Amino acid sequence: MAGVDPATGDQGLRRVTHSVLADAPVLIEGFKFNVVVARLMELVNATRKVIDTGAGAGDPAVREAAETVAMILDVYAPYTAEDMWELLGHAPCVSRVVWPAADPALLVQDSVTCVVQVDGKVRDKFDVAPTASEAELEAMAMQTAGVIRTLAGREVVNVIVRAPKIVSITTKPAE
Repeated sequence: MAGVDPATGDQGLRRVTHSVLADAPVLIEGFKFNVVVARLMELVNATRKVIDTGAGAGDPAVREAAETVAMILDVYAPYTAEDMWELLGHAPCVSRVVWPAADPALLVQDSVTCVVQVDGKVRDKFDVAPTASEAELEAMAMQTAGVIRTLAGREVVNVIVRAPKIVSITTKPAE
């Protein structure tokens, strides 16, 4: 992926790209081909989102993502991957290209999305540090607009927290 400077381009897309680069070899060796295809689709969707939100196809991260898709796609659809590789301006034979190593700095998550459910229905989402405690998550969840609106006239029976991904609140009508 020559010419792509890590300091340039959309960092969110680069994180997705390097996450896929890190996961794909392990998944392929484990014969989890459907998971690799799903991860490729995540990468394609993230790339499309960056292109559509104004960064455009000229963003170096978009090119890096497209090259990554071509390299991984070579395992499944070699002819399509070869055409894609040539359209990206490379010499033929993507199958002989060594996969780049994922950048460990881009694999570190600085935030995760926590989903808040009330009576089994998603009512809100918020970003939180991966190290947030269960008590912090519960307090933050209770203060979100969606939860406040849903809890009006209801009594909280139980709160289950699985840090840092989900807070589930069970309610009953207030007496």
